[in-house]
Amino acid sequence: MPAEPLFEYSNVDFDNPMANLDAVKVINPHRGEMIQINGVAHWTDDFAQGVGWRDVRDDEFWVPGHIPGRPLLPGVLMIEAAAQLSSFIHIKGAPPEGAGFLGFTRCNECAFRGQVIPGDRLILLAQSVTRNRRRFISKCQGFVNENLVFEVTVTGMQV
Repeated sequence: MPAEPLFEYSNVDFDNPMANLDAVKVINPHRGEMIQINGVAHWTDDFAQGVGWRDVRDDEFWVPGHIPGRPLLPGVLMIEAAAQLSSFIHIKGAPPEGAGFLGFTRCNECAFRGQVIPGDRLILLAQSVTRNRRRFISKCQGFVNENLVFEVTVTGMQV
């Protein structure tokens, strides 16, 4: 039985995202190989939900070594992608005070339920649990071809 998504996302238009990679870079400080989302397709008006994506390429740094001959996207990068989406949505709704940024501080209730390989599009969902200007907690899920591949609760805090 397929797992239920946190919220409905089938009508999200990935061809016309609300934030492409350049817009993500304006908000999130990650650069180079540590950028783990390609864009944010949608967020709700109250910034409580967001949908992003990560297109997994065969030329990424981890491919040769993370199971040679059968590359699998490392779980830690899936969690990082969820944290980056959650941070982006949080900052859009409540920009941090001063010059700080939101750092990933915790993950809980993490489970991996499928594999992600080069050529896959990992669809990411983030649902706010609690938030204020300095801290957020989000439930997140990742889907490939409508199949749940991981879920996690992430916490971020202004540092």
